[in-house]
Amino acid sequence: MAPRTTDTSSTRAPSRAGGARQKALPPPLDKAALDALALTYVARFATSSGRLSTYLKRKLRERGWAEETPPDVPAIVARMAERRYVDDAAFSAAKGESLRRRGYGARRIDTALNHDGIAEPLRAAARGSETERRHAVMAFARRKRFWPYSGEPCLDPAMRRKHLAAYLRAGHGLDHVRRVMEARDLDDLEEWADEYAEDDLE
Repeated sequence: MAPRTTDTSSTRAPSRAGGARQKALPPPLDKAALDALALTYVARFATSSGRLSTYLKRKLRERGWAEETPPDVPAIVARMAERRYVDDAAFSAAKGESLRRRGYGARRIDTALNHDGIAEPLRAAARGSETERRHAVMAFARRKRFWPYSGEPCLDPAMRRKHLAAYLRAGHGLDHVRRVMEARDLDDLEEWADEYAEDDLE
C-alpha cells in the first residue's frame, strides 16, 4: 500500500496579493481638519509660529487639499497666536534658557531659534545677558569636565585644541573660551562670571 500523504491544499497561506490588506490613505484635508491638526499640535507641544506653519504645510503636502479655496496657513497660525496657544517670545526665552543651562552659547541658541522661525529681535533677547553667557560657558566646561572642573589644567597642546574646538562648536565666543581655559582656578572663574551681574539686573 502506498504511504499516505497529507493534503496541504486547504492550509496554504494566502498569497500576498490576495491576503494583504493595504492601509487606507487618510482623506484630503479641509479647513476643519486643518484647524483640528493645528489645535492638536499646539496642545501636545510647546512650539513657535514657524514650527506650527512648517507642520501644517507638511501635512498639506502629505494629504492634499479638498476645497477649492486654497488653505490659509498664516491665518491659522495667527489665530493660534491670538489665543496664546503659540507665543514666540515665551518659546524663544524658554528655549534660550534651556540651552544655556545645558552649556550652549549664543551662536548655537541663535541657530536653533532661527530654525524654529523666531524673528531676530526675539533671538537676540534669548541669547542672554553677558552674565548668562558667561555662566553658560562655565556650564559647558562643568559638563565636559574641562578645566577648572577637571582637577588640573590641560597642558597638552593637542588636547587644548580639541577643547577649544568643542567650545566653539557649542556656540561660545572665543573671548569667553580663552578666559575659561586660562582661569587660575574655579574661584577666579566664578568671580569673572558674576562681574556684570548687578549691571544686568538694572
